[in-house]
Amino acid sequence: MDAAIKSRGDTYADDSAMTISPLAPTTTPEIHPVAGVTLAAGAAGVRYTGRTDVMLARVAPGSSIAGIFTQSSTRSAPVLWCQDALTDGGMAPAGKPLGIVVNSGNSNAFTGRAGEESVAALAATVARVLGTDERAVYQASTGVIGERLPHAKIEAVLDDLAAELSPDAWHGAAAAIMTTDTFPKLASMTAQIDGKTVTISGFTKGSGMIAPDMATMLGFVFTDAAIAPGALQVMLRESAGGSFNAITVDSDTSTSDTVLLAATGQAGNAVIEDAGDARAAGFRAALDDVMRDLAHQIVRDGEGASKFIEVGVTGAETDAAARVIALAIANSPLVKTAFAGEDPNWGRIVMAVGKSGEAADRDKLTIRFGDILVAEQGWVAETYREEDGAAYMKGAELAVTVDVGVGEGRSTVWTCDLTHRYIEINADYRS
Repeated sequence: MDAAIKSRGDTYADDSAMTISPLAPTTTPEIHPVAGVTLAAGAAGVRYTGRTDVMLARVAPGSSIAGIFTQSSTRSAPVLWCQDALTDGGMAPAGKPLGIVVNSGNSNAFTGRAGEESVAALAATVARVLGTDERAVYQASTGVIGERLPHAKIEAVLDDLAAELSPDAWHGAAAAIMTTDTFPKLASMTAQIDGKTVTISGFTKGSGMIAPDMATMLGFVFTDAAIAPGALQVMLRESAGGSFNAITVDSDTSTSDTVLLAATGQAGNAVIEDAGDARAAGFRAALDDVMRDLAHQIVRDGEGASKFIEVGVTGAETDAAARVIALAIANSPLVKTAFAGEDPNWGRIVMAVGKSGEAADRDKLTIRFGDILVAEQGWVAETYREEDGAAYMKGAELAVTVDVGVGEGRSTVWTCDLTHRYIEINADYRS
């Protein structure tokens, strides 16, 4: 077992119910270091004693950065800080690095003026230990809402973390930002730009309170490609459309959603100024793969999940309409509990399509479970056998495809089932 996973699991020793998700990856991913990025993680005691709960990253001078954030009207103080910092143009100050500090255990959300004081204090301390400007410090927090962040505890470990920064500390950094997650989530790929090999590596956290609005989670992705801030922002936003914005666990959107993408430029390619530059095609494909991998890991770690479910919708009026229908299916408690109970109750899918508010032709509706044709032309298929559907439902990875028969729009989203364990986790969250 990966050392970071085992270490994190040890911190849950007093919680006998905390086990690694059955849908977790069976192997530890190889993470390629990113030139110009160093990380460290440590235990500040933000909420629990002895738990790794703070991550610090230093991103080299000359780097660019982009971000996407929750659309919640109750955004946290760190989200507001980052959004404001990005208005400076998304570049590291001349000759100085960018800093990223993240804590788990407390989201610093709905904390009023105290929240603003905490982010200001942390920005000042990170700027000091990294030798940069306060506005070059990006922050994120995850955990309980409505409790003041004990930022002095975090400040107390930052000098040590700065001294321990390493290009190889990816797994520890990923473990530090976990809350109800049962395993660290990381992904890494390489691509080519101008004949130069560029690296993309990142990590994320998320398990519950997951719904697209940018998608409820924290994510930090780094590359050594040279990409201008404007192009980087477009790439991040578009890549999120097929990854972090295409997942849902429970239809709830957090106050703290943050995804940052930083590019150090140390791979040596000529700077990509336009997201549509053909030279960046391979890079963008790799970025999509990394972000989709990370997003899928979040679903695989959905609180209490036992099934990973792909929902595909075709034949809608538009792609946007297809997305609405897909999410209506994926977010339906009745659909999700049917999957949990391994019940091929396709009538619940018909219900979800109908409640979506988007156009669908009842008499052309087609439903498939994997390769099994369940319904066609608005009625159960003559070839469908209930025992086939029931056997299919016993799998851990499932696919539902629905054609609604009114156009060419299509969309795919990913979700998990809804089990009693989800209730237990969230009923005991603050205990």
